[in-house]
Amino acid sequence: MKKSLKDAIFEKRKALSNDEVKKKSNKIKEKLFSLDEFKDSKNILFYVSFNNEADTIETIRKLLKNKGENKKNIIVPYLEKNNPILQLSNLNSFDDLEPKTFGILEPKKNKIKKFDPNKLDLVLAPGIAFDKNGHRIGYGYGYYDRLLGKLRDITTKVGLCYDFQLVDKISEEKHDVPMDIVITESRVLKVK
Repeated sequence: MKKSLKDAIFEKRKALSNDEVKKKSNKIKEKLFSLDEFKDSKNILFYVSFNNEADTIETIRKLLKNKGENKKNIIVPYLEKNNPILQLSNLNSFDDLEPKTFGILEPKKNKIKKFDPNKLDLVLAPGIAFDKNGHRIGYGYGYYDRLLGKLRDITTKVGLCYDFQLVDKISEEKHDVPMDIVITESRVLKVK
């Protein structure tokens, strides 16, 4: 069941044109920026989008240019060889990123500024699918599951996806950590 759902959604996402990704992602970004939870957050973990995921790259670029008092600390994940735990780094410039694991942009080795996950206010999590209870289907490697399971209860967890990635119910597993909020191009679903 989970595999066929993953495959169907993945194919649908892969078929999106660049223009569709941009339009849908802009609507998602507007909804994210309007959230009080986002406005009140200082330290935000962004996934760096790839493969037609709801785009975060333009959002990261925009926030890095903000020099005002509402400046956010942009945190991005990276992987260390033979370490199943997602590592976090503060990001000061988009130019500090380069393609690494799976072709995803991660901080260059000499630009890593380790960041303590206990200081995160808000986490944006990727996924192939999310349900109306905030559960997610990831890519199967467990990196985000392990990270989400270690966060403080007060850290807001937000899933970003397109409407077609939001389903009624995903069978949950014991290690699953649900999102507090799921945002699509047409809605903001507050789970708790």
